[in-house]
Amino acid sequence: MNNKNKIQTRKRFIGLGISTAALFTAFRFFIPEKKKKQETIKMLTRDGVLVEVRADKVFTGSSRKINNEQLKNWVKKKQS
Repeated sequence: MNNKNKIQTRKRFIGLGISTAALFTAFRFFIPEKKKKQETIKMLTRDGVLVEVRADKVFTGSSRKINNEQLKNWVKKKQS
């Protein structure tokens, strides 16, 4: 009789372990994910206004440098 009781205890222990693992897995699917804070970068527009732009929209992979002439003519001066 003692041997039968041990088998039932093992079955119960394994059953509880499997059911708790299934519950943790189920909770993982039902808990909503936290929204990631989007990283922004402050930049100047052509007319000198400071704006915040999302970082994933700025860096597209092609980074080329501008020359001095392009830099000098980039900002338009306001006419009074």
